[in-house]
Amino acid sequence: MIRAAAFRPITAWVSAHPVASFVVFFAAFPFLVPYQSLATQVLIFGLFALGFNLLYGYTGLLSFGHAAYYGLGAYGAGIALAKVKVTSLWLALGMGLTAAVIGGALVGFFCLRRRGIYFAMLTLAFAQMLYFIAFHAADLTGGDDGLRGIPLHPLGLAGWSVSLRTPLAFYFFAYALVVLAVAALKRILDSPFGAVLQAIRENSDRAVACGYDINRIKLLSFVFSALFTGLAGALDALRLTVVPVDSLYWTTSGQVVIMTLLGGAGTFFGPFVGAATFLILADRLSLVIEAWPLVIGVIFMAFVLFLPRGIWGTLVARGVER
Repeated sequence: MIRAAAFRPITAWVSAHPVASFVVFFAAFPFLVPYQSLATQVLIFGLFALGFNLLYGYTGLLSFGHAAYYGLGAYGAGIALAKVKVTSLWLALGMGLTAAVIGGALVGFFCLRRRGIYFAMLTLAFAQMLYFIAFHAADLTGGDDGLRGIPLHPLGLAGWSVSLRTPLAFYFFAYALVVLAVAALKRILDSPFGAVLQAIRENSDRAVACGYDINRIKLLSFVFSALFTGLAGALDALRLTVVPVDSLYWTTSGQVVIMTLLGGAGTFFGPFVGAATFLILADRLSLVIEAWPLVIGVIFMAFVLFLPRGIWGTLVARGVER
């Protein structure tokens, strides 16, 4: 059996250079999984979990309605392309991000007036309200059938037109944007603002005593979280060329909670580890057993009971990362 100490030089380098490690690993990732579309899905849902982890893992705010910003990002980009007939993917992504950020700011403004379970249930209520609106606004959103007919225009880049129709081309398009998001998160966490977020998570009363306006800081955390999550939703709309109404449903919120806890809440790489574990397991198990969600549920319960810090969080706790 290989001892954990054998991995310490590698994990120490990963800890010292997290963004570079991400760049290297995910550049090779589409060649390591069964097919490239699965790699893109892991990348996008890892970004989704990254946004949720910023709010829950680093700020200590449990949201049961994070599908709201994922769905707003997806519908914002999808409506721009399918209904408004925007021809620029950059503009469509910008509209998706704007919708998600506005939604995050509004929901955060109201939900942060409550704490604990009341906060969590309010986030769920807002997400379900948006789901109800999308379900019945069929002329705009497609209703139960989802928003269909989203064109995947060539990407305009420095005067060049790049087609994204092959799975590998789209993967590296998403990869470039997710790398920027990961670098932005690292910058946030290394800033004084990031230190205050973690201080609020550990002891909000002490943060108040130090003179911080924790409501304003929590709202900013909400907005940043919605920004990352909205980007994931917009990318998924382009990947699928359809926005299913389930993007806003509570089950989508539940999936991102599971992914984050599997990987390790409050850790830098935990969201991507959890997303990869969940999606690859689901993909492989669905080929051999019809009741694959039951198997994943059992695996998740086992992790909660025996590895409560998650996969990556357990490695960190045991000193393998550092």
